[in-house]
Amino acid sequence: MYRLLFDLVLRRLPPEKAHELAFDLIRAVAAVPGLRALVHLFFPTPAAGAVELWGRRFPSRLGVAAGFDKDARCVTGLTMLGFGYVEIGTITAHGQPGNEAPRMWRMVEQRALRNRMGFNNAGSAVAAERLQRLRATRAGRAAVVGVNIGKTKVTAPEDAPADYATSAGRLAPYADYLVVNVSSPNTPGLRDLQAVSSLRPILEATRAAADEATDRAGRPRVPLLVKIAPDLSDEDVDAVADLALELGLEGVVAVNTTIAHDLGPGGVSGPPLLSRGLDVVARLRGRLGPEPVIIGVGGITTPSDAREYLAVGATLVQGYTAFIYQGPFWASRIARGLASDAGRTSATGVA
Repeated sequence: MYRLLFDLVLRRLPPEKAHELAFDLIRAVAAVPGLRALVHLFFPTPAAGAVELWGRRFPSRLGVAAGFDKDARCVTGLTMLGFGYVEIGTITAHGQPGNEAPRMWRMVEQRALRNRMGFNNAGSAVAAERLQRLRATRAGRAAVVGVNIGKTKVTAPEDAPADYATSAGRLAPYADYLVVNVSSPNTPGLRDLQAVSSLRPILEATRAAADEATDRAGRPRVPLLVKIAPDLSDEDVDAVADLALELGLEGVVAVNTTIAHDLGPGGVSGPPLLSRGLDVVARLRGRLGPEPVIIGVGGITTPSDAREYLAVGATLVQGYTAFIYQGPFWASRIARGLASDAGRTSATGVA
């Protein structure tokens, strides 16, 4: 049914317009508590697929990647549809409109997307207010929310640590984990910040600001992760992993969109990322050891894709592009597939 709707209606709309329509519909349904609960019955996340992490119960290992809900406006709607957690953002210290349209393109044959959105968002002060209101509700407190932060476009590279720290200070009290995004290709110079010499002061400033904010609010320390690009060399992946261990980060998110294409500006997401995403996650796990969390993202379409990420070392997985192409039942379908694996493992006693 959704495939027919997509082919006949949604793909005829500009991609960003189709996103806005779907986003608003999800929000509208989720705004009615009784209706939200009823709809969630059709999008189950079986208990066998839940995982305990950082003192929180994730109903499923599958979350929605940053980019879908940039401003914390649809968290309960996405959990309603079967996502185990929601990573909002990317959020910058100051609101910004992003790049000029068109800035999103479908690659229908590959079931992929190309975007050059440019961190369009209302800013961290607005996001913090929304998260505060969200956490004041029962459904909002139950939701597992990651917060992805990036550099404001007009901020000079040398001022990046303070820019990230501003967002972290505002958002850490409401986040279940924070992600420092230095890997989007759509903010000029951002990927240069993945160099260890530039990344170290950003992570140190973010950690300090987050700790100060959570201490002041009387909340637990928030886990801090860094998100990296698939286009890093293997040596640079190793260097980021070593820095993460040195600084005591709780994990790494791998990977962002790729610029390894000749289609024009922007990064590609979806199936073209799968192979490199798996390679980077496997390399990270070998370098990081067993403890730090790795969130695997890039090209997950089927339960088998998600299983591959978990098999090579991911703790959690995320998706976004397949949600666009596969429709509202996609997250629940992946969650059920992973839960069935967990159930079989439990039944056989095999770890």
